[in-house]
Amino acid sequence: MMAPTFLTEDKPIYGKVERLSPFVRRIVAHNPSHFTYHGTGTFLVGAPNSDRIAIIDAGPNDELHVEAVLEAVRNQKVTHLLVTHTHPDHSPATSTLKEATGATTFGFGPHPKAAIQTHNQLERAANKKESEIASENEENSGDLTFVPDIAIKDGDLISGHGFRFECIHTPGHISNHICYAFLEERTLFSGDHVMGWSTSVIPAPDGDMNDYLASLNRLIGRNNSCYRPTHGPPIHNPDPYVKALVRHREKRERQILDTLFGGPRSIETIVSHLYADISEDLHKAAAASVHAHLISLERSGQVTHENNQDQIPLWGLA
Repeated sequence: MMAPTFLTEDKPIYGKVERLSPFVRRIVAHNPSHFTYHGTGTFLVGAPNSDRIAIIDAGPNDELHVEAVLEAVRNQKVTHLLVTHTHPDHSPATSTLKEATGATTFGFGPHPKAAIQTHNQLERAANKKESEIASENEENSGDLTFVPDIAIKDGDLISGHGFRFECIHTPGHISNHICYAFLEERTLFSGDHVMGWSTSVIPAPDGDMNDYLASLNRLIGRNNSCYRPTHGPPIHNPDPYVKALVRHREKRERQILDTLFGGPRSIETIVSHLYADISEDLHKAAAASVHAHLISLERSGQVTHENNQDQIPLWGLA
């Protein structure tokens, strides 16, 4: 199995409605970054001749983006607002759209306590270089106000006028992450769990590498012909791609262990060694996933850590 071949797409026209399929349209928010690619894709899903639709991932609470979404649905009734998870590029606009449309909101639950705790710890430790490098990125903050009208769980079915979604709980990137399998088109709205343009960041401790790999393996063999991530292009024939993601993570784990054969290392040192060929702007995101790998390896008894005199964790083989 080869490493994943990442996909690209042209920069969108922000605020413009794109027709992706007979059932699906997309509007991309103007919030490009190292973590969002060109921006957050808000999906409008409904049968071709129906005036009832669902919206998946309302996106950031950006005035221009919200206006574009409301204009796109001006002649339709929004009945469902589905949220894949509560990172700030996915759910904050949900409350504004709910107020404007009266739609019911769906999600796994509020922002996880462990993710809030991580964010607060990082703020208090802002002067500690290891903490900054390990996790200082927008995946550590969250939408603390979102509480779904209907809390969904794995296996639930959400039905509307002309659409049905199977809920698939996919913790890993964050513990409240949900993918939505759109049954009418055999399409999986995969949020940040599987993206074609990049691997997912796994910000520990709420982000969990073991959960992430288990969630990836659950998707293999499903009857989905296409994934539509919230960021970036669709993934067609997704099974080989998901298998390649699993293999990529397993390879990274072996590389981390190989690096530690030379003695205890800080996360910063491990990242500098393993990611020497990528921009340093991406090292913070890479460090978050390396940290998640190390926590997983520590749980299995393969590595351990202790702080040095500067209170920086040094990781070594157990």
